[in-house]
Amino acid sequence: MFTIAQLRKLALSFPEAIEAPHFEKTSFRVHQKIFASYDSANNRACLKLSAIDQNVFATADPAGIMPINNKWGKQGWTFFDLNTVHKDLMEDALTTAYCHVAPRKLAEQIRPS
Repeated sequence: MFTIAQLRKLALSFPEAIEAPHFEKTSFRVHQKIFASYDSANNRACLKLSAIDQNVFATADPAGIMPINNKWGKQGWTFFDLNTVHKDLMEDALTTAYCHVAPRKLAEQIRPS
């Protein structure tokens, strides 16, 4: 299980990350680009991943991690059920999402090339 407090703490620990509203959800952004959002009604996060990373994470936990079932899913947007996803997997996925969206110099502060 992963909580919104844990999600917020990790997301905001990344360089230049901010929290901002996104319709009825909370979003986490870097340079105005969303890398994650949180839906409190369903207790799930939605992360922006590459197609390859989306496949890797969804394969690791098919019950708790799934691509959005529309054109957004084809662009890498992936649901993570925070009630079931393992903490280490969620931390890795959130870091991956940040690095996917962030400018290279910021991403390299988290994961050097």
